[in-house]
Amino acid sequence: MFKKILIANRGEIACRVIKTARRMGIKTVAVYSVADKDALHVDLADEAVCIGAAPSKESYLVMDKIIAACKETGAEAVHPGYGFLSENEEFSRRLEEEGIVFIGPKHYSVGKMGDKIESKKLAMGAGVNTIPGYNDAISGPDEAVEIARKIGYPVMIKASAGGGGKGLRVAHDDKEAHEGFASCVNEARNSFGDDRVFIEKFVVEPRHIEIQVLGDAHGNVVYLHERECSIQRRHQKVIEEAPSPFLDAATRKAMGEQAVALARAVNYQSAGTVEFVVGADKSFYFLEMNTRLQVEHPVTENITGIDLVEQMIRVAAGEKLSFGQGDIKLDGWSMECRINAEDPFRGFLPSTGRLVKFQPPEEIPGQVRVDTGVYEGGEISMYYDSMIAKLIVHGRDREQAIARMRDALNAFVIRGISSNIPFQAALLQHPRFCSGHFNTGFIAEEYPQGFDASMVPHDDPALLAAIATFARMRYIQRAVRIEGQLPGHGRSVARDWVVVMGGRQYPVSVEQVDGGMVMRSESKAYCILSDWRFGDLLFKGTVNGEPICLQLERRGLRYRISHFGLQVEPMVMTRHAAHLLSLMPEKLPPDLSKFLLSPMPGLLREVSVAQGQEVKAGEKLAVIEAMKMENVLKADNDGKVKKIVASAGASLAVDEVIIEFE
Repeated sequence: MFKKILIANRGEIACRVIKTARRMGIKTVAVYSVADKDALHVDLADEAVCIGAAPSKESYLVMDKIIAACKETGAEAVHPGYGFLSENEEFSRRLEEEGIVFIGPKHYSVGKMGDKIESKKLAMGAGVNTIPGYNDAISGPDEAVEIARKIGYPVMIKASAGGGGKGLRVAHDDKEAHEGFASCVNEARNSFGDDRVFIEKFVVEPRHIEIQVLGDAHGNVVYLHERECSIQRRHQKVIEEAPSPFLDAATRKAMGEQAVALARAVNYQSAGTVEFVVGADKSFYFLEMNTRLQVEHPVTENITGIDLVEQMIRVAAGEKLSFGQGDIKLDGWSMECRINAEDPFRGFLPSTGRLVKFQPPEEIPGQVRVDTGVYEGGEISMYYDSMIAKLIVHGRDREQAIARMRDALNAFVIRGISSNIPFQAALLQHPRFCSGHFNTGFIAEEYPQGFDASMVPHDDPALLAAIATFARMRYIQRAVRIEGQLPGHGRSVARDWVVVMGGRQYPVSVEQVDGGMVMRSESKAYCILSDWRFGDLLFKGTVNGEPICLQLERRGLRYRISHFGLQVEPMVMTRHAAHLLSLMPEKLPPDLSKFLLSPMPGLLREVSVAQGQEVKAGEKLAVIEAMKMENVLKADNDGKVKKIVASAGASLAVDEVIIEFE
């Protein structure tokens, strides 16, 4: 077994590998860019080596620097994690040539299966079901349109070296094919250094289901059941689960056997994933093979009890798999939510900055797990992907897994940046998700205009009014205990209140009881018992004997409450104050229609118009890059450019002016 390994990655996956290596008694070496000098994975590793500047092409993607770090520290092997160089054939081959073990498949397997075009040809040869398409690299946008017409719209335009939703577009007509090709090429070149693009038929109402495989150097290959990854936004996975609520035992077995056949065809030796698109009739087609560890691997670990990172290390060290296909269990149900630094209320735009508060839910063995690479006070950088953490739960069945995930999301506190937790919570209570009847188009179909709080109606808004009143009462009770008040001028504590929330007024009356209060609102009584105090972001207690956990904080005259995806900011006031508030004129927001503002922090890659130019609604104005994704800004209305305020190459802040219109 290895004595020391280097992790050629960053963030949560580097921390994840370190955790298993430490349990196995293996020392670890972290590599880091200048931007990551204070990162968690650097602190957790036994040693750390700086490998360059913040941009990944100057650090995490530079093979020479990683190989040099191995030689400097004496690392015998390299675990690549996912992304970066994890599916790079040349990196795997060079490590082998240097006498350093690659903790992953052999370079020839990476080359054959890491390339989507080549892997599809091999899949066909191995008897694996494949999707109709054009399997060679495409020279330009005009050829892409011609091919798309022959295949028949809709089509998927995909980067051969792509992954994680990058370098992928769906086109429904010639215009989208032409534009999609250009965007895919740019994203692929920037993220993977390989701008080859191919096209295949887009299966209508598809499900994205993948099979985890594991092979060793002794001819043993097994599959570890499936993962359902159909809940996606812009082709990036949002929620994953294992097993799939859609598959039956016969389909699971057929898909698993095809995945194993494909792995055997390339002498696959490590953990890998064969991805399939599955139709409503349970027909399935090979999509691609990821020759690396997947982001969502924890759900497979939960239902099988197998540590995939440990198995990768053991296989790389030459050990045989200690189990066969018949030994692999399927225990319960597991789900994973990707907690990303993005604002779901602003079109999921990236959010960067300092984690002022980072308080994940308590980890409970066998129930709740948190994989993360960040910490309170750390920075979320614009240079890398948006993932903050992975929240994973396990239950005896799907219903219990959903319930545990909802509770865990309620208890996940993040402040300083925005996160997609409210959206995740909303998905987990959507009837279609809970029923298991969904496909990869679920989010686009259910949230075509984006996401906002009105899409998450609370089962009992009066309860939230009662909680807000509870907080207000605690505040006043603390105030009246302050010593030194003038005699006869002590603050009185009212019993009747009005909560203004969501355009409505909720009358609430209060009665003190041991350990809490009884609130009455809209003919309902809520006995709230809690030891919550100001400064606690988590409100824990019981309501009418049932446990409750939500996030609560004072924001000026309001109390922000977050519960099951809903965020409200009620104001608690006396009846007279509520009446006066109703008489106040509404303050209108400023008119910003004459400006193009940066919707996110990022790098201004391109300004597509010039001063004095007439523009039409829908015309491209600028391109901003943030967290490896290219975002095209288009005109909302017809107009004329008065002034170009920001130039290409500028680093922009949120709401910074790019273009002014006449």
